This record gives sequence, C-alpha cells and structure tokens, in this order.
Amino acid sequence: MQFVGQLTQADLNDVRKDTRSKTYWRAMRLRAIPKLVFRCWAVLMALASIAAVSLVGVLSFAFYGAAMLLGRVRPLRDAYQFLSQAYDRFLDRLGQEVLRDSRDTPALRLMVSLTLTALPIFVIQLVLGKPRLLLAIAFYLSLCGPKFQRSARMFSAKHLEAHRPQGYFSEKYDKVFGRYVEFFLGYLYGDLPELGRTVHVRLHHKENGGPDDNASTLGYDRTNPLHFLWYLSDNIWTTLGLAPYAYFRARGDEKNQRRMFWGMTRYFVYFAAVFIYDWRIGIVFVLVPLLSMNFIMAITSWVQHAFCDPEHPEDYFVNTVTVFDDVNFMNEGYHLCHHHRSGLHWTEMPAHLERIRDKMRESGSLVFRDLDFMELFIELTLLRRMDVLAEKLVPWEPMNHQQRLALLAKRTKRARAVSA
Repeated sequence: MQFVGQLTQADLNDVRKDTRSKTYWRAMRLRAIPKLVFRCWAVLMALASIAAVSLVGVLSFAFYGAAMLLGRVRPLRDAYQFLSQAYDRFLDRLGQEVLRDSRDTPALRLMVSLTLTALPIFVIQLVLGKPRLLLAIAFYLSLCGPKFQRSARMFSAKHLEAHRPQGYFSEKYDKVFGRYVEFFLGYLYGDLPELGRTVHVRLHHKENGGPDDNASTLGYDRTNPLHFLWYLSDNIWTTLGLAPYAYFRARGDEKNQRRMFWGMTRYFVYFAAVFIYDWRIGIVFVLVPLLSMNFIMAITSWVQHAFCDPEHPEDYFVNTVTVFDDVNFMNEGYHLCHHHRSGLHWTEMPAHLERIRDKMRESGSLVFRDLDFMELFIELTLLRRMDVLAEKLVPWEPMNHQQRLALLAKRTKRARAVSA
C-alpha cells in the first residue's frame, strides 16, 4: 500500500505539472491571438496604403506627363506663365496683409490653391451624394498635383506651421485661420490634427529619430523593401494617433496626451460622419487619403533619418540626412539644420548650414545633391542602387567610390533589433 501510495502521489504530481504546463501555454496562446490579429490588420493596412498611393500616383504622374506635353505648346506656356506671375504678385500683396511673416507666401499660395480647388470639389461631391468619377479624379489631382509636387509642398507647409506657436496668420486673421493647414486642410489629406503641433514637435524633435522615437527606423534594414513593408504596417498606429498617445501616456505627459485624444476624436468623428452619409464617398474621399498619408509619412520618416552610426544611433547629427534638389520647397531638404534649430525660419537654413558645417564634418553628416526624399527612397530601398547614391554623396573629405560605398553600407546597418 505504501508503494501504491507513492506511485499515486508521483502520478498526481506529474498530472499537476502537465496540467500547469498546458494551462501556461494555453494562456500564452490566448495572449498572442490579439497581437497576431493586430499585426495582420496592420499588414493589410500597409498593403492597402501601397495600393492607394499607387492608384493616386498613376493620376499624378499622368497629370505630370500631360503638363509637360502642354508646356511645349508655346501659346499655352506663355499664357500659363503670364497668369502665374500675376497670381504671384497678387499673393505677395496678400501675404503682406494676412501673414505674420511675408516670407511664408509660398505656404499661402498652397493654402489658397487648395481652398479654391480640392475643398469645393469635396463639398460639391457631398452635395451631389452619389460619387462621381470625374470629381474624384479632379480631387486627387488638386491634392497631389503633377508628380506629387503639391503633396510634398503640403507636407512642408504643415511641417513648418507646426513649429510656429501662432501659426502663419497675423493676429487679425488668426482667430479664423489659425493653423489652417493642419487643423482644416489636413482633413482632406487624411492627416490627423495634432500629428504636427504635438507629435512632430513634442515627440519627434525630442527623440530626434533615436531609439525611443515612434518614427525611428534604426532597427530596420533601410535597404530592404520587406523591412519597409513591416515599418509601414507599424506606422499605421502613428497615422491614427494611437502610438503617440501611448508614448505621452507612458511618460505621464497629460497635456500632450489630452491634445492627442481630442485630435483623434475630431478626426474619427469626421471619418465616421462621412461614412454614415455615404460609405462610397467615405472610401474614395476619406479612406484613400488616409492610407496615402500613411505611406507618405512612412517614406518621409524612413529616409530623413535613414543613415546612422550603429554605435551612436541617438546622434542626430549623424542620423539626419541633408538633400539638395532643384525643387527644395521651403528648404525642406535642410533637415539637419531644422533639427539643430527647429525654430529658425526656413529662409535662414542655408546660412545656418554654413555655421554648423564644421560640426557636420566632425560628425560625418551625410549630404546628397541632385536628390529629393522620394528619389532617395527609390534608390536606397526599392532599387538598392548604392552606386547611384555614392555618386550623389557629397563627402567632407576626398573619397573614392569604394570608400563611399563602404560608408553607406555602414550607415544603413541595423542599430537594434526590430520590436514585434
């Protein structure tokens, strides 16, 4: 009986251990299910973002091709130049009246153009009810312009507005048009309120693209398209405001947490209202811009801090890139200067670069010529043509081609493991 009792006790112990093991792994699997669901949904949003921006891109580049062809017709070209110059003179006078700083007239031109094109198109579509294909095409051409030029300018205008405590407009007009780009026109682009004033200024510029930045790319292989897809799927939580909200909450920053909450609430109410009114209009005029914005935000964050020193990933002088291209709207390419003095007016960035040139040389900051951020993304991640980037690199000291390639290879190494 003693032997039987010992066996029985041993068997019971085994059963309990086995039961505990099964319960533990069952609980682990149950906890993993929500993460898997969220990850799968995020990947689907990433793929949908690619599809949305590709569709819009076809229209934008077709518009660019048509504009190039029409530009070869001399009477049309001369008429456009005449009207454009007259329009610029009018905006220069208007800027003197309504802006805090008349140097921001390029942003005013963008605001006026969108207010006279994309906004009334959207309103007309709401009045008509049933989606109209021609209105949808006109809407996206108004938002993006040829070759995504207007989208890029909108991004720059909103970016710089976020750093102005009082926005672009003078006190006389501020109560009506205060933060007009981010808090009004941004809805048309699928851009949530507070992603600029709060997230960009209070989060991104605090972390400077480092490991704790929600937009950090340091843990990814920036030359790998699959890694970008993974990053794009993660970025949807920033686009929706949820990741920044969690960041501020974890740090007990109640002021910015509250700002994010109301920013998300305003946009989600707008999103729901349009879908309730007509789900087809919601998809074409609200969801597609949101998905496109997710892609544009991801690309911009991906390349602006694409090159870092794996041993010093937090050094923004190293991980922030500077690019010079023909169309450098509001000096967006002077990104390192902006991080170094974020409150500096954009017209003063070229002079500021000269002041910090020695520090840039000492840190090994990367500068590229004849390249914009979209082209940098294409060459670096999609085509992986490091030879092209090596040719466009402006080194601080004489370097041969192989040395440039070695430097680029080092600066694109993953600094940390990607968090799942």
